[in-house]
Amino acid sequence: MLADDPLGAEREGDPGDPRYLAAFERIDADPWDELIVAERDGKVVGTMQLTYLAGLSRLGAERCQIEAVRVAASTRGQGLGRKMIQWGIDRARARGCAMVQLTSDKSRVGAHRFYDALGFTASHEGYKLSLS
Repeated sequence: MLADDPLGAEREGDPGDPRYLAAFERIDADPWDELIVAERDGKVVGTMQLTYLAGLSRLGAERCQIEAVRVAASTRGQGLGRKMIQWGIDRARARGCAMVQLTSDKSRVGAHRFYDALGFTASHEGYKLSLS
């Protein structure tokens, strides 16, 4: 699902690449990370990663970072993405997080409308520096 759109197709590699398994094992072993999988009829139809970040600002508030949100093409438009994000928000709230945050590539205009409709605000300008 990571490569199942034009942006992902540009940057993702072969699903069998051992670096994916190494990353999965590292995330799975970290108590501050969760990999979430949505299934329908025994088939994976959605994924996302939740990372819990400690911070000094906002009185030391913990934040939940939502990453790698993907819904299978065959399942899009059926409300699964909304259910997944709401589940992640509820999970963060139950953990005591003060906020949920995420980033979305500037080219994903449809995703921006989706997050806006869920109550997220585009409050910051993000920057990245590629090291490879």
